[in-house]
Amino acid sequence: MKDTIILQTGIIGSAMAAICCATPILVMALGAFGLSAWLVWADYVLIPALVLFLAITAYGLWRCQRAAACCTSQTQPNKGRP
Repeated sequence: MKDTIILQTGIIGSAMAAICCATPILVMALGAFGLSAWLVWADYVLIPALVLFLAITAYGLWRCQRAAACCTSQTQPNKGRP
């Protein structure tokens, strides 16, 4: 998998999980429609999802930095040796 795809997946997933972790706001919003009971188990899913996507983001950043460091290292050819 490409490094940029891993990084994009981690960032988008982290943003979505962070937005959904605002369960008190969701409870108030869905409570207006009588749907707040749907969020009873939300924290058991959203917090681990946030941690997972943050880990994916960190892994993607690490791979991008490693690839950039690999490409920027200059090697000098041996001029005096055959």
